Amino acid sequence: MAQETKHITYADAGVDVDEGARAVDAIKAAVAATNRPEVIGGLGGFGSLFSAAALKDMDEPVLVSGTDGVGTKLAIAQLLDRHDTVGEDLVAMCVDDIVVSGAEPLFFLDYVAIGKLRAEHVAQIVSGIAEGCRKSGCALVGGEMAEHPGVMAPDDYDLAGFVVGVADRPKMIGPDLVREGDVVLGIPSSGIHSNGYSLVRKVAIEGKTADELNQPLDELGGESLADAVLRPTTIYAGALIRALRAGAPIHAMAHITGGGITENLNRALPGTLDAIVDRHAADGTSPDGFGEGPAWDVPPVITYMVRAAGLTPDEAYKTFNMGVGMSVICAPDDAVRVRELLAAEGLDTFVMGEIVPGSGKVLYR
Repeated sequence: MAQETKHITYADAGVDVDEGARAVDAIKAAVAATNRPEVIGGLGGFGSLFSAAALKDMDEPVLVSGTDGVGTKLAIAQLLDRHDTVGEDLVAMCVDDIVVSGAEPLFFLDYVAIGKLRAEHVAQIVSGIAEGCRKSGCALVGGEMAEHPGVMAPDDYDLAGFVVGVADRPKMIGPDLVREGDVVLGIPSSGIHSNGYSLVRKVAIEGKTADELNQPLDELGGESLADAVLRPTTIYAGALIRALRAGAPIHAMAHITGGGITENLNRALPGTLDAIVDRHAADGTSPDGFGEGPAWDVPPVITYMVRAAGLTPDEAYKTFNMGVGMSVICAPDDAVRVRELLAAEGLDTFVMGEIVPGSGKVLYR
C-alpha cells in the first residue's frame, strides 16, 4: 500500500515568504531616501544598477571596496530589543575603512541573516542602515534578508555590509605620504563604537536584566549602560570627503577599530616611521601653532569598561578606541588649515602625537 504524502509548506518549515514581502515593502521608503543620481532602478531586481558616471571626471579612477559586520554588539541589541542603531554601526564600519584612502563611498549592500523574520523588526534594522548611508553620502542599492529557522534562534540575527567607493589615484592618501615631523590629529569617538564588545558583555552585561541595564548610572553621568553601549558608531566618511574636496592637505588617516589605537594607527605609517602618542594630552591647544580644539576626552563608558575589566593602559589602548574614532596625519605647517576645514564639516580635532623615525609602530608617552 502506497504511503500517503504529507503536505508540508515552506511556512511549515519555518520560512514565511509573505512576511518577507512585507519586510521589503516596509524598507522601500528608507532605501529610496539614500538614492544618488547614479542609481538606476530600485529594489526588486536580481542585481543592483549604478552608473559609472561618477568616475568620468577622474584622471585614474580606482574602485575601493570593503566589508564588515557589527560583531557581538548585536547580542546587546537583541537583549534590549533595540534594533534601530546597529545598522548605522554596520555602515560606519565599512565606509570609514575605505575613506582612509580618500575614497568616496558610492553604494552599499547589506546582508541580514535572521532566525525568524518579522517585518517590523527588519524595518528597524534597515532604517538604521539607510540612515548610515544617508550620513555617509552613499546609496543603499540592495541587500538580502535570509531567514534561518533551525539554524538560528528566532530572535537572533547577524549583519554584514559591503561598500564600493572610488578614488582618483593621483589624489589618494596613505602611508607613502607620511613624513617625519608630521602631526597626528584625533577626531573624537562617540563611545565604544563597534569593537571590544565581547569584553564589554563579559564585564558589564552578562547576568544583568534589561531593566538593570536601563537604570541611569552616576559613573556614566546619569546615562544608562543600555544607552551608552548602544550609541551608534560615528560616521566620518561624508565629512572627510567634503574636507578633502575643499583642499584639506591630509597625508594619511587611520580608522580606530578592533585593536584600538595601537593596532590601527600603525596601518597609516610607512615602515621607517613611528607615531608617538601622548596619552596625557590635556587639551587641544598647542603651543606649537597647531590651532585650537577640544580636549582629548575618553568617553565615560570606555573608562567604566577599562575599570571594570582592570585593564592596564597598554591593554586599554589595544582594546578600545579610547575616545579617538579616526586619526588624521598632516604636515605641521598644514595642521591649522586641516583642523579648520574639518571643523567646518562638524568634526572636532585634538593634537594627539607626532611622527618620528622608527619601524612602523605606535609608541606612547
